[in-house]
Amino acid sequence: QVQLVESGGGLVQAGGSLRLSCAASGRTFSSDNMGWFRQAPGKEREFVAAITSSGGRTYYADSVKGRFTISRDNAKNTEYLHMNSLKPEDTAIYYCAARGLIPHGPYRYWGQGTQVTVSS
Repeated sequence: QVQLVESGGGLVQAGGSLRLSCAASGRTFSSDNMGWFRQAPGKEREFVAAITSSGGRTYYADSVKGRFTISRDNAKNTEYLHMNSLKPEDTAIYYCAARGLIPHGPYRYWGQGTQVTVSS
């Protein structure tokens, strides 16, 4: 059974940092593109960042460019989202995704999400 499990979310003050992790199990994703999306209350899910299978190319939404960094460790079957200079508008549930058309998808596999709350 394929599973993507996010972790690392939480409550942080504006200007702070968090690192999200997405651990995959059930199959290897070393040959697949992976990404991060988020959904704020009352809004549709939106693209945040994506990374190619080798990690050689990355893509970012304009709203996070320069503040967020996506990375992956194929040996650990894990992807990461490093978030710096967080803003209240970054508050959302963050979802990792795997095996899809880069950068915006669609993606076949999704995690259950992790809450990120940024206080002002």
